[in-house]
Amino acid sequence: MNMLVINCGSSSIKGQLVKMPDYDVAAKFSIGRVGKEDAHFSIKAKGRDDFFEVIPVRNHEEGIKSMLRRLFEGQDKIMDMEDIAAVGHRVVHGGDKMSDSVLVDENVIDYIESICDLAPLHNPAHLAGIEACKKLMPGVPQVTVFDNGYHHELPKAVYTYAIPYEYAEKYNIRKFGFHGIAFRSMLEDCKKILGESLDGKKIILLMLGSGTTANASMNGKSCEVSTGFTPLEGLIQSTRSGDTDLAVFTFLMKKEALTPEDIDDMANKQSGWLGMSGISSDMREIYDAASKGDDRAKNAIDVVCHRIKKYIGAYAAVLGGVDVVAFGGGVGEHAWYIREKVLENLEFLGIDLDVEKNREFTGEGAITFSNSKTSVLVTKVDEEKVIAEDTYKIIDSLI
Repeated sequence: MNMLVINCGSSSIKGQLVKMPDYDVAAKFSIGRVGKEDAHFSIKAKGRDDFFEVIPVRNHEEGIKSMLRRLFEGQDKIMDMEDIAAVGHRVVHGGDKMSDSVLVDENVIDYIESICDLAPLHNPAHLAGIEACKKLMPGVPQVTVFDNGYHHELPKAVYTYAIPYEYAEKYNIRKFGFHGIAFRSMLEDCKKILGESLDGKKIILLMLGSGTTANASMNGKSCEVSTGFTPLEGLIQSTRSGDTDLAVFTFLMKKEALTPEDIDDMANKQSGWLGMSGISSDMREIYDAASKGDDRAKNAIDVVCHRIKKYIGAYAAVLGGVDVVAFGGGVGEHAWYIREKVLENLEFLGIDLDVEKNREFTGEGAITFSNSKTSVLVTKVDEEKVIAEDTYKIIDSLI
C-alpha cells in the first residue's frame, strides 16, 4: 500500500512517500519558506538524483500541488497518483477529545479548526495541508495522527493547573503535553536496542530538537510530561522560554508597555537558546561560540542542561526510580556535550556513563557501561514511521 505522510508546519511542508506495511521509503520531500517567493523545494528519491529548486510558494496548497506534480507527473515521476491509497497527517493538538488516530471527515476538520487557538502556529497549517490534499487528491482517504494523543491518559493530579476552577472548566485549561509521536518512536527504539519488553520499566524520555519535551513513561504510558497547555511550558527550547515565573512577563508588560501579543511572541519566538545566547536558535552555533569563549553562549548551555537535569530528578521521583534514560531529536542524538553535562553527577540514579563512548558515539544504542544499573540510550526519532503505521492500520481495517 502506497501512502503519503505529510507534516505541515507554519512555514514548511515535509514528508515521505512510503510503501506499507514494510515502511519502505520511496522518497522524502520538504518545502521550506512557504509563503515566500524563494521557497526551498527538495526531494530525495530512492534510485534518483536529488532534486532541489527555489520556487515561489504562496501557501500550503501551492506547495503541496508542486510536490504532487513532481512526484506523480512527467517523465521523472516516481509513480502515478492513482497508486496512492492514503495520506497521513501529523496534527499537533487534538485537545481533550481527539487522542487516537482517526479517519478524516468533516467533523474531524471542524473540531481541529475549533481548537486552533490552542496551537495557533501549528493546527492552522495542518488544516491547510488536509484541505489541500482533499482538493488535489479527491477521494483519497486521509488520517490524522495527534501529537498529544500519547499523553491523553495523564493522571488528573498531573494535568490540573492551580488556577480558579471556573476558568479551567470554561476554557478547558489543562496540561496536554506534546511530542507524543516522537515519544512513541523513541519507545520502539528503546525496545529494539534493549532487545526486551519495556513492561514494568521506568523510562525517562528526552526529546531534544529545536522543540524539546521531557516525558516520564511506564509500561508505554505517559505518566508526566514537561510541555503543557501549549508547547511553551517545561524545558528551555530553541526560541521558547520554558518554565518561567509568570510575573516576569506581567512585569515586562507594565515596564515596556507590551501587549499580550507582544508577550506571546517574546515567550515563543524570542526567548530560549536564542534569547539567552544572543547568537542563534541553533545549538551547534551556540556550542561553537562557547568553545571560543563566549560567556553568554556558555551560560546558555549551562542553563539548558540544568533544566533537563532537574526534570530527570523530578521524573525519577514520580516513577519511583529509573531504569532507562533515552535521548532523541537532533540535539539529543548528536550533541554529546549536552548529554555529558546533563548526566554529570547522576551516578546516584545508577547511571554509569561511558564518557569516551558518549563523545564518539554515532547512531543509536547505549552510551553507559554494560554493568550500569540504569541504561542511557541514544534513540532515533522517526515520527513519519509512526504516522505511516497508524495510517496503514486504519486504512487496512477498511478494506
